[in-house]
Amino acid sequence: MSGTPALFVERLVKRYPVVRGFRELALRPFDRRSVTALDGLDLEVGRGRVFCLLGPNGAGKTTLLKILATLVLPDGGRALVEGHDVAREPGRAKAAAGFAVGDERSFYWRLTGRQNLEFFAALYGLRGGDRDRRVSELLRLAGLDEAADLRFNGYSTGMRQMLAFARALLADAAILLVDEPTRSLDPQAADRIRSFLRSELAGRQGKTVLWATHDLGEAADCADDIAVIDRGRIRLSGPAASLAGGGRAALRRAYEQAVGNPVVADPAEAAGLEACDPVVADKSGGTP
Repeated sequence: MSGTPALFVERLVKRYPVVRGFRELALRPFDRRSVTALDGLDLEVGRGRVFCLLGPNGAGKTTLLKILATLVLPDGGRALVEGHDVAREPGRAKAAAGFAVGDERSFYWRLTGRQNLEFFAALYGLRGGDRDRRVSELLRLAGLDEAADLRFNGYSTGMRQMLAFARALLADAAILLVDEPTRSLDPQAADRIRSFLRSELAGRQGKTVLWATHDLGEAADCADDIAVIDRGRIRLSGPAASLAGGGRAALRRAYEQAVGNPVVADPAEAAGLEACDPVVADKSGGTP
């Protein structure tokens, strides 16, 4: 990859404490066991690339995205977003990368799509005419202009995902982080989202997209680069043209060789800890 990368991760480490019951806390109050989610992970994502991150449940995908979005602090190593260290310059790193949180609880269900975006725009410091223009622009871009004044609780799953993209783009960040955006969608809605990320954001607008997915076909069809993460480390990485040059079957063989027997390592994915994450569960959806 030439030039300064959009995302640079070096020897990244993240551990989560093991949740214990009251009896175990009473018997072993000073026990400090932990689960390693990221174990010295290295990753580099070039500018303007669609980079698909593959891996089994518990591999570390969600934890990595949350660190890059400044929602979780690493325990070791470093992560740079547009050259800004997520631990030392969280404000600049956050401004450089939008995180499309698909969690429906991060929106206000009784507000319309437009009102939700206006609220989050205010958190980004947008006011008055600038806010209104940006919100209207993003609603059109997401194909939600006709549904803009409908309540969020009446949106389909695909519409809610598109609104999540619109929210992540409010500050016009150069990087978009997305976590399984086509999960639970019908084929038509999934194709629309893939086209939006690949053709509109990366192709026309030149944004960098880091895209976590379980769908090998999705990665083979949409990615410029692919990496396989397992047990907190990158096991395989390279251009999609070489890893998936023989189609989905070739990518599957490479994936299975890289992963082997997966071990659950990421409690944020495998144990559903995102449901308890106070940052994501907050109504701000993790936005500034």
